Amino acid sequence: MSSRHVALTYRDYTALPDDGRRYEIHDGELSVTPAPSPHHQRCSANLFRLLDSHIRANDLGEILYAPLDVIMSDTAIVQPDLVYLAPDRAGAISRRGIEGPPTLVIEILSPSTVPVDRVTKLHLYARHGVPFFWLVDAEAQVIEAYRLAGARYSLLLRAFGGVPVDLPPFTGLALIPASVWR
Repeated sequence: MSSRHVALTYRDYTALPDDGRRYEIHDGELSVTPAPSPHHQRCSANLFRLLDSHIRANDLGEILYAPLDVIMSDTAIVQPDLVYLAPDRAGAISRRGIEGPPTLVIEILSPSTVPVDRVTKLHLYARHGVPFFWLVDAEAQVIEAYRLAGARYSLLLRAFGGVPVDLPPFTGLALIPASVWR
């Protein structure tokens, strides 16, 4: 008896139940995680407010938050915590979600998502050409900023504490990492 692998597609994804879980498809494989914790959501909201203010003040494009489908391909559909689109990628927004790679994807780690965010999604985003990727570790109170270099991400900066930093792709951001954790 042979085992046959069936890759799930966007069509399969749209048929999944709306039950409060977070469904994604990583290279045809279903990934299911529980809804984020209040601490996770507070960090997400704080980071969104800080980035949205900078992006709007400088007319730098748009930042959106989960749940929002980012359709990298027919077999790779994700819901990052935050998604930034520079003006040159504004055309990626469709009725279905974001079609193709955004400028920046931000994932906030939860205990249940660490391996998926640090390994599976990091490789998925690199393969699909997302130029910038941030991992936000709310427990360690650290933001890791990565830039795509060829086919892999390189860590540019680990930001923490009360000193303002610019995290790529933004200049003049002066984000204080500690302000994300309040």
